[in-house]
Amino acid sequence: MTFHYLESADDPRVTDYTTLTDVHLRKLREPEEGMYIAESSRVLRRALAAGHQPRSFFLAEKWLEDLADVFQAYPDVPVFIGKASLLEEITGFHLHRGAMAAMHRPAPVPLEVLLANARRVAVLEDIVDHTNVGAIFRSAAALGVDAVLVSPRCGDPLYRRSVRVSMGTVFQVPWARLESWPDDLFRLKEQGFTVAAMELTEDALDLDDLAAKQYAKLALVLGTEGPGMSQDTLAAADLAVKIPMRAGVDSLNVAAASAVAFWELRPRD
Repeated sequence: MTFHYLESADDPRVTDYTTLTDVHLRKLREPEEGMYIAESSRVLRRALAAGHQPRSFFLAEKWLEDLADVFQAYPDVPVFIGKASLLEEITGFHLHRGAMAAMHRPAPVPLEVLLANARRVAVLEDIVDHTNVGAIFRSAAALGVDAVLVSPRCGDPLYRRSVRVSMGTVFQVPWARLESWPDDLFRLKEQGFTVAAMELTEDALDLDDLAAKQYAKLALVLGTEGPGMSQDTLAAADLAVKIPMRAGVDSLNVAAASAVAFWELRPRD
């Protein structure tokens, strides 16, 4: 094991961890550099359990014993240790969830491989809020969604806030970023999926009516809050579906709506 005790925030060996609070910079930089940040000891362990490979570890000395088994399992991966104040200067915030790790981003999975044995798929159109992305992944993992597809402008599921909110379930659910939107929805249709857009349209089916149809393969498209789903996406979908609301409430947060829909639309056989 190689332990490196940090003395300066300008240490070039820890550039993976700099300016973590700059969302715009990090969401561009991390995919380009083929890495992501696993924040907290629990998330770090889940990433490793999923087979992801670490570039380095980053923590305060008090967490060394808690992660001794991890460091023994990866003896060639550097471990950077520093005082809490120095680590905060590097990252831009106080670390209070144990350790961090810079992880190698796994290679993308081809769409056809991802869909080969899938029955339920979630498709996220331009959901840029990383909290919502992470929450949707957590619901997908818990409620039997086989894969998640994200549009080109959707938030990064491996951005550290998405990962943290998902409690590391982004490592469990296979996912892919689509390149041609919304044309890639037709690729799902070619694979036998019925594409349902969750949107309040005049002809939208109630959720329980769609569930009763028990489609063998179903892809549920979820749009961003505010603007809602694009007209091109609605045109590409086979049908629209809505959750009936009461008490004058017109809609749910997209993450909450996803959990309701995933449960109701699960395969029943």
